[in-house]
Amino acid sequence: MNQPRNSLSLSRRQLLRYSGIGAAAVAGSSFLAACGGDDSGGGGGGPQSSGGVLIHGATGGGSKDTLDPHAPVTNPDIARVSNLFEPLLFWNNNYELEPALAESVEASKDSKTWTVKLRQGATFHNGKPVTAEDAWFSIQRVANPKGPLSAGGQLSQILDFQSTKVVDDSTLQLVLNTPYALLDSLLAEYTLGIIPTDFDVNNPVGTGAFQFKSFEPGKSSTFTKYADYWGDAAFVDELQIQDFADDNAKVNALQAGQIQTVDNLPYNLIDTIKGAGGGVLIAETGAWVPFTMRVDVAPFSDNRVRQAMRLIVDRQAMIDQTLSGYGSLGNDLYAPFDAAYASDLPQREQDIEQAKSLLQQAGQDGLQVELFTGADIGSVAPAAANLFVEQAKQAGVDVKVTKKTPFYDDDYLSYPFAQDFWNTRNYIPQAVVGTFPPSQGGTYNETHWDNAKHRDLVNAAAKELDETKRNDLLHQAQEIEYDEGGLIIWGFRKQVDGYGANVQGLEPSKYLPLGSYKFNKVSV
Repeated sequence: MNQPRNSLSLSRRQLLRYSGIGAAAVAGSSFLAACGGDDSGGGGGGPQSSGGVLIHGATGGGSKDTLDPHAPVTNPDIARVSNLFEPLLFWNNNYELEPALAESVEASKDSKTWTVKLRQGATFHNGKPVTAEDAWFSIQRVANPKGPLSAGGQLSQILDFQSTKVVDDSTLQLVLNTPYALLDSLLAEYTLGIIPTDFDVNNPVGTGAFQFKSFEPGKSSTFTKYADYWGDAAFVDELQIQDFADDNAKVNALQAGQIQTVDNLPYNLIDTIKGAGGGVLIAETGAWVPFTMRVDVAPFSDNRVRQAMRLIVDRQAMIDQTLSGYGSLGNDLYAPFDAAYASDLPQREQDIEQAKSLLQQAGQDGLQVELFTGADIGSVAPAAANLFVEQAKQAGVDVKVTKKTPFYDDDYLSYPFAQDFWNTRNYIPQAVVGTFPPSQGGTYNETHWDNAKHRDLVNAAAKELDETKRNDLLHQAQEIEYDEGGLIIWGFRKQVDGYGANVQGLEPSKYLPLGSYKFNKVSV
């Protein structure tokens, strides 16, 4: 299993300092966008040209689309905030940390005080220099203890808000109320973009390679090249992001040349895009599309039912049929790139007889459940839902699929049995955001899981400076999730995106689609 954090392991106890490399220094290389396409990436044989308009077709979206850098939910949201805003650190395409708006992040020996030195010369789109005051404002916004946002769940619990101080314009000293060995990873989330202290979401100002021009929720948004960007300036003059609720419409638009890139290309259309002269970008990721069972409501409040549902799934069939083979087995645990990933736990396989026995013990013979899904989760989710219906029949379970449009409405997080999508994350931040209760920093706990023993182990691991001891604590936490959790994680999908034959500069990323949506690197 890949362990990308090893490159930073020596710096955990005393110092985390990054070299002064630019944001463009990412893993991998440019690839050719040849007629017929290439599985590895997109790029031209000659130098990339400047100018023109790049139109990206994003999967999903709707009336609740947002430009708030700290509250993206859907793929269009993520694409927008990834181009308008930037965090203090980047996860690069190999899922390793790199400097972004911070030139360095240094930890004290006990990891309770972290000093952030901001990049010199970085400015907001209105020309104002980025200061430590802006960084602290942004962190406080996401980490508000009364209502933490996605990136602020753990931060809201560990920050000492009174002791943290802005030392000078370029220096922020974050003081914690407890040691936290992995604070740098929290500062790299795309949901922690740095914004000015006078931020207005209706006229958003960030530091990214593109600046805001227009936005129509559920339809499209337009951004223009920011001439004074601190990093590699964008090749194109304008970036447009269009929502597509329908995969067929998205792919047709790509084939017609109406858009140049699409994220989350349906796996069964890979050969179609290649045959039409387009390109396909394929990346190994830790992304997953789980089934989510609310553990606080019947029938899933009975762990025997949850285990039965996990045993119903034929995981390899899910990969073969819904991912066209572009994936790897899941074992109801997330974060496969984490050094602590519990790969030694027995691989769960389909066992219909055991599932029937557990349901009988739980008094749930002839179980009937409703499964909520939606196109804006991505093409994998509805396909996996339909396949699960057939697999469940073998165990006498009747599953009714309800397709919500949009899925991410006010009912999201209340569905008893549903699906969702997650991108690559390491274990601790994923556990906090997805399995902790809201009072403890969880923001997207679809299963409503609240396990104090698990939570204590995760929190203890986050404080542990010794990597071996930390990984042991996380292994114990994963055993609890494996035995009692509310997630069915049947596989990890390869990220597959499509692009037009004239597109250059795309690189596969383990983190987010289309080279982490860094469209400043792309030319048309």
